[in-house]
Formats: sequence, C-alpha cells, structure tokens
Amino acid sequence: MSIIIPFAGAGALLEATGSTLEKTVLRKRKINFRDFIVWHFLTIILVMIPFLLFFWNMAPEAFLLKNILILAGVIISSVLANIFMFYSLKWENLTTLEPARLFQPLFVVLLALIFYVSERQTQSGVLIAAFIASLALVISSIKKHHLQLNKYIVAALLGSFFFALELVISRAILPFYNPLTFYFVRCSLVFLAVLAIFRSKPSYIDKKSWKLLWMIGAVWAAYRSLLYFGFLNFGVIFTTLIFILAHVFIYIFARIFLKEKFTLRNIISAIIIIACVAYAISIA
Repeated sequence: MSIIIPFAGAGALLEATGSTLEKTVLRKRKINFRDFIVWHFLTIILVMIPFLLFFWNMAPEAFLLKNILILAGVIISSVLANIFMFYSLKWENLTTLEPARLFQPLFVVLLALIFYVSERQTQSGVLIAAFIASLALVISSIKKHHLQLNKYIVAALLGSFFFALELVISRAILPFYNPLTFYFVRCSLVFLAVLAIFRSKPSYIDKKSWKLLWMIGAVWAAYRSLLYFGFLNFGVIFTTLIFILAHVFIYIFARIFLKEKFTLRNIISAIIIIACVAYAISIA
C-alpha cells in the first residue's frame, strides 16, 4: 500500500502532463503530426542516454529468437499504431477522435486477459473496477456525432488497439530488461522506422516547439519506465486501472492550460475513476 499510492499518483501525473503538452504542441504550434511523431521519438532517445550509463541492463535471454520476435511484434505494433493515429489526425480534429483514443485502456485490459493466465487470476474486484473505469472514460467523451463511424475514426480505433497490443505483448519480455533500457531499445527502433516512412527533417520543427518536444520526451521516458515497472510488479490490469487516474488530471490541466470547459459527464467520469482506483488500492 505504501508504494502503490505514490506510484499511482506519479504515473497519473506524468501521463496527464505528457498528454497536455502534446495537445499544446499539436493545437497551438500547428506542427504536422507526421513530423511530431518522428522527432518526438528522437528527443525521448536523447533524454534517456545519460541515464542509461547507470541503468542499462539487458539479460542474455533477450537475444533468444522467441524474445527477438516478440520485440519485433512490439515495434511493428507501435509503428502501425502511430501510422493509424497519424492518418486519422491528419483529417479529423482531436476532439472528434478523443473517444476512439480513449478505448486504449479497455483494449489493454481485454488483451491482457487473453494473453496471460496470471492476469486472469487478478482479483475479481480489481477486474470489475478496471472495466468500469475504462468504460466510464470512453462514455464520458462520446457525443451523438461520434457514433457515425468513418474511416478516420476507425483508423483512430485501430491506432488505440495497436498501442494496447504493443503494451500487452511487451510484458512477455520485460523481465529481461531494465524498464529504461527496454523503452530506449523500443523507441530507437521505432524512430528509425518512422523516419524511413515519413522522411521528416529537423528543420520542419521551429525552435520553440523543439523546447516543448524535449519536455515531452523527458516526461514520456519517465512515464513509460514507471508503467513498465508497474507491469512487472503489479500486473498489467492493475497498473492500467490506476493509471486511468491520469485522465482526471487531464481534465484539470485541459481546463487550466487549454481553456477547455468541464462537462457534467467529465465530472461524473472523474468521480467514478477515482472511486474505482481507490477501491482497487484498498483491496490490493
């Protein structure tokens, strides 16, 4: 209990900060999402390099063929997720796509149940709380016009699915890496892939946006390391549930920094999420 509460708070705060900074760059700086994807990964890699001098750790098992193939699956899933999300964001605004993007925690929970026996042994109370919180998150952002599916919303749903798939299959090889090492390897390979696909140039990013990208890189490096730590120590479903708390912070940050208004559904969703997380922590 003593470690779970600060872990949940730190993880949720980092995710909320990263998401808010990303929205700030995409909405206010008007950066092409393709360029954002490429150079966002580079800043993450560069931020992590000094820390890897102290925390680099990769077990020999990581080089077994089975584990290399799983890593390849992680990279392919991540690249597909970014491409689908890029395609959808190129044509649809962020508000329209938000419900599709918020399906990711629900996909993570479902895929974890399919892939891992250990996750199916999660306490029923935690499992129910995870489903309730995930559904509350999606329902809170759905409006009437979101029910009219088009190819861009479908692309966003596929992006959320592949992001979730990447996270879930990562769990199988995480024991062979330090969390920071794994994220560095993952981001380095994804960076090379998206750079080859999108052929972006550093000159496409203005100086002020570069500063924000460095901040985003630092936040996501810390966030993913913490997320992987949670997967290893608390399980995929429990970690996903307590990190859904990030969206409560996102509502608050969006109101403060992006001048977005609270809705009644946002407030109800936040209350449900907080209740689910508090309940899961209390029985952990």
